[in-house]
Amino acid sequence: MATVDARVRRLLADSGEPRAWVSPRTDLVTALLGVWFGIGLMIDAWAHSNLSQLETFFTPWHAAFYSGFAAVSGWIAWQVWRNVRAGRNGLAAVPMGYLAGLLAIPGFALFGLADLTWHTVLGIETTIDILFSPSHLGLVVMMLIIITTPLRSAWKAPDVGASPSLGRLLPALLGLAFATTLVSLFLSYGNAMQLGTGTVVGSFSTVDEAGTDRLAAAMVITNVVLLAPVLFLVRRWRLPFGSVTLLYAVGVLMPGAQTAFRNLPILLVFVAAGLVADLLIRWLRPSAERRAAYWAFAALSAFATWSLYIGVASVAEGTLPAVPELWTGAPIVAGLLGLLLGALFLPDKA
Repeated sequence: MATVDARVRRLLADSGEPRAWVSPRTDLVTALLGVWFGIGLMIDAWAHSNLSQLETFFTPWHAAFYSGFAAVSGWIAWQVWRNVRAGRNGLAAVPMGYLAGLLAIPGFALFGLADLTWHTVLGIETTIDILFSPSHLGLVVMMLIIITTPLRSAWKAPDVGASPSLGRLLPALLGLAFATTLVSLFLSYGNAMQLGTGTVVGSFSTVDEAGTDRLAAAMVITNVVLLAPVLFLVRRWRLPFGSVTLLYAVGVLMPGAQTAFRNLPILLVFVAAGLVADLLIRWLRPSAERRAAYWAFAALSAFATWSLYIGVASVAEGTLPAVPELWTGAPIVAGLLGLLLGALFLPDKA
């Protein structure tokens, strides 16, 4: 027993060496395993939204989800173990950017056990209550920390630079994109990406129905969820062309899974909006040093997104919404909110 205790103390003791960065290839594997993890959650979200007879925790959908967790967690733990075998101990064995993800692994496992207990005692949620289950909230927070590991790794990596290539930034983009889908999933009651074209046109054709309030609020919530990660990245890097398109394309997968992709025109709107945002980045060159361009990008990208949203819905339904104040003013509100977010993210020159 004393020998075992001595070995544990040696492992926990810091070797004094500086922590190292992993290779871009290692980050890419971490990100791709995180994709497996994220897709597993999408499959599980689809099952909860579309299958009403879930009666047990042990389902193929949970198997896809938890196997993704096992894969990415095993990979992160392996990176630490490799450093331990190379003679690094304590924090020195944990690669830069990987510490939070490593600590979240046992947290996720504990919340997974809590989720099993919750479902065994109280049953399986299939409606909005799934988004407020304490065990689910714990799982999503731990998952978010794990899958954003490549983003933290790339944040100050010496080989990334201020203007990284799309290939070098891909692991970070994938991690942040799937983290954004987690947020959108747990705000599903205010997710404008889940609505169909008929709902959009119909909701803005009257001021007397609750649907009008719901659409307006959903546009505000979804605007923040989509735009905030982009502004976060733009303040740090000159994003390569295609970055926002990738973020938004991944972002529509979760609401698509929840709706079984029945609202495909609306989902494609956001992919197109990502392309518009990429074009705006190329044109305006927003950055932490170019505050006016940063603010203009925040406002214009939001305005363009929601103009496309209402425009495509109107084309699909063959008519504009009947209340002009709503369909003309909603994109302006979105643009003003984008401007506000830009001012909050970059209130002064960095």
